[in-house]
Amino acid sequence: MTKLKRATYSAAIKLETAQLVVDQGYTQEDAAKAMGVGKSTVSKWVTQLKQERNGQSP
Repeated sequence: MTKLKRATYSAAIKLETAQLVVDQGYTQEDAAKAMGVGKSTVSKWVTQLKQERNGQSP
């Protein structure tokens, strides 16, 4: 049986995607479609960005 390889994304892609939601008013679904990633992935990145901006480490 072949194992599926998990996609990896650069820090720049993660930041850009999260900023679409936080700074530019995109919905998480729209940002996910625009960047070609899953909605749950975008949700995680948005949460991490908000925590970092509040001085919390993710």
